Amino acid sequence: MTSTTTARTGAPTDVRPHRRHRPHWVPYLPYLVPGLIAFVVVIGIPFATNIVYSFQKWKGGMAPRTWVGLDNYAALMHDEQFWTSFRNSISMIVAMVVIPTLIGLVLAAVLFDYLGKKFGAQASSVLRATYYLPQILPVAVAGVLWNWILNSQTGALNEILRNLGVDNPPNWLGSTTTAMPSVMLVLVWVQIGYPVVIFMAALQRVDPELYEAAELDGAGWSRRFRAITVPQIRPEVFVVVLTCTVAALKVFGPIYVLTRGGPEGSTIVPSYYSYLNFFDKSKVGYGAAVANILTLVILVVAGLILWAQARSERKEAGPR
Repeated sequence: MTSTTTARTGAPTDVRPHRRHRPHWVPYLPYLVPGLIAFVVVIGIPFATNIVYSFQKWKGGMAPRTWVGLDNYAALMHDEQFWTSFRNSISMIVAMVVIPTLIGLVLAAVLFDYLGKKFGAQASSVLRATYYLPQILPVAVAGVLWNWILNSQTGALNEILRNLGVDNPPNWLGSTTTAMPSVMLVLVWVQIGYPVVIFMAALQRVDPELYEAAELDGAGWSRRFRAITVPQIRPEVFVVVLTCTVAALKVFGPIYVLTRGGPEGSTIVPSYYSYLNFFDKSKVGYGAAVANILTLVILVVAGLILWAQARSERKEAGPR
């Protein structure tokens, strides 16, 4: 008996127990769990361990650990090299975000809107791959290449300058005045292909009729660039700015290969300063504190960029 009849209407009333509906996220568990486990093992546990280390004084290995609370963080506030490393991060952002993004926008627009139409898509694809080549080179290989170019004694650049009559060419990586600009030049060279590829992919979805209509109206390339190209690929611009900013704040490999933070700490960055304290100075707790501050800065900066992107999208959508 699965139903009864009401006294007044005689209508059957279903008295079978209702089946509880599963939450909508349950079917996704088999796909989410492996990623969640990997996140906890690779990121969560090491990050939590690093936080614990930052409250300790420890030389590593089997050395005893001493709980010092916030002493490591307090010491950072009075550490001039710590502040210098974050000031140098501004130069990294200029070299890895500002310059590559601006140049990448122009190059992608030229390849797509001009060279692609004049010489064909194959020519623009070859140039795009050429620009991206430094991105796929290992950091060690790129470092050896640029060390060979910028070496003060036998470097290719100084040999060219000597042949041009310069008797005392600069020590590009060994002088406090030229080391940072030299590193920035290398980072621009490495990074520039990334925004070019992203922006050219974004331009593939732009309606060609927009460019055709603009050309019929007499708009030149620069006008089409400002009025069509940039507004249409604004989401990709935010993606490039976000990913490149995070990469600039945590850059390590190029600094390690080219200058080791020198000369006189002029090219030191937070990630390399954390590495120095972890391994060279055997100040594990202090290095962990530097790494935690860097993580906090990255989270704040990434959050601000995401907020700016959401605000821009809401403004573009307009009031509803």
